[in-house]
Amino acid sequence: MSDFRNGYLNTAPAKADMAVDAGLRSFMLGVYNKLALGLVVAGALAYVTGNVPAVQQLLFAAGPDGRVGLTMLGMIVQFSPLVLLFGSMFFMKNPTAGGVNMLYWAVVATIGAGMGILFLRYTGGSIASTFFVTAAAFGALSLVGYTTKKDLTAMGSFLIMGVIGLLIAMVVNMFMQSGTLALIISGLGVLIFSGLIAYDTQRLKMTYYQLGGDQAAMGVATGFGALGLFLNFVNLFQFLMMFLGGNRE
Repeated sequence: MSDFRNGYLNTAPAKADMAVDAGLRSFMLGVYNKLALGLVVAGALAYVTGNVPAVQQLLFAAGPDGRVGLTMLGMIVQFSPLVLLFGSMFFMKNPTAGGVNMLYWAVVATIGAGMGILFLRYTGGSIASTFFVTAAAFGALSLVGYTTKKDLTAMGSFLIMGVIGLLIAMVVNMFMQSGTLALIISGLGVLIFSGLIAYDTQRLKMTYYQLGGDQAAMGVATGFGALGLFLNFVNLFQFLMMFLGGNRE
């Protein structure tokens, strides 16, 4: 998934002058503005699906053991982001800014709608506090990636492999239902996506220099950059909820 999220740059970033200029600031601001708006939209949708009874009942239902689960429509919504992301790897060979924007908002909407289940599993106060912890961590890690002189490419490759391993472990635990394994997965998830925030930020910065002012390409890079950082933020948030969330169930 991370390879896709950074699909606008398929080769290792070239060495670039890391001096900050107005063009770079404008490019990064465009990415962060889109990311911020995406988080607002996702949060609003999560609140609606988790708190409006008529909508909530379409997506979520209590199982025989009393735990909150998914309806058939809820399962479709939950897995839609993965379908969109992996499908786009095959159908967006020559992405345009408009196409990437459509993908971004489709992923934001489906992830946001699916996250309504958090309001049924955790208290509102713990969701809010965990969000602010995530936002603070994201800001600090992104700043590290933006300012560091160290090339994070090798670390990024390792983290991408970590994401694949994490996905496999999560699928296995869907059948095992091990609380201990779930905590281990969450801990690894926090570490992996923390690293990816710094790595993706540096990669975006290097991409700006490599594109050399090509406005069409930068429009695509802005969309993919916001998508990558959005996924990092949401994953970090959800893994932190395992440690910081106050359970309703």
